[in-house]
Amino acid sequence: MISRRSLLGAVAGAGALTLVQHTLTPAPAVAAPDAAGGTEPDTIRWTGKRSANGWPIDPGAIAAFRVEGSGVPVRLREGHAAAVLLHVARRWHYEIAPLDSGEGGGITAHTTRRDLGADFESNHLSGTAVALHPTAYPLAGSEGLWPHQEAIVRDILADCEGTVVWGGDLTPVKVSHFHLAARPGDRTLARVAARLDTGRPTTAPRAQTAGTVADPAAPARRLKARRLERAQTR
Repeated sequence: MISRRSLLGAVAGAGALTLVQHTLTPAPAVAAPDAAGGTEPDTIRWTGKRSANGWPIDPGAIAAFRVEGSGVPVRLREGHAAAVLLHVARRWHYEIAPLDSGEGGGITAHTTRRDLGADFESNHLSGTAVALHPTAYPLAGSEGLWPHQEAIVRDILADCEGTVVWGGDLTPVKVSHFHLAARPGDRTLARVAARLDTGRPTTAPRAQTAGTVADPAAPARRLKARRLERAQTR
């Protein structure tokens, strides 16, 4: 199993390839482990009381969860934020790459560390952002997703009905990053969260269960994903 970068290099050098399963190859990074089991830079820059997406920075609102199908613990803002972001992580885990395989940095969520120079990194402080395999897909990294993987991400965004932003659409790019675009009290966020979430956090990390997801290949869902993509790139 090789990375996309290695695969493309092999094609250029040999003129032919044998199709193999893509896996994640972590990029070099200077980082320290955080409480959520991921990695975060040591720089301290964000000083606001709210993160860049407008959510209050309140450690008391953070709870422990477990992504369904994995043993990965993740700390997120309770309520609507957790419901939606855990759905994003769940689908990535099942459909793109496992979050508990030991590859790519796993998952980074709430942390008391600060941003790397991009304001959207501050959203981790409010528990309203996740980074999925952040060392494989770091900030301003050159490694991207395969087309079929990006199609899955677009479908996940369609699930979330515009309440979530993907780092692949941001500047600087961070393919592993997702954060809430909706502000506190947003009615669409409340409706989407109610559809995706079926439980509440407990004293121990809980499994996230989610509503049934329609077939991502269905034309109506593909059209919905394309509309969201156009709206977010205007």
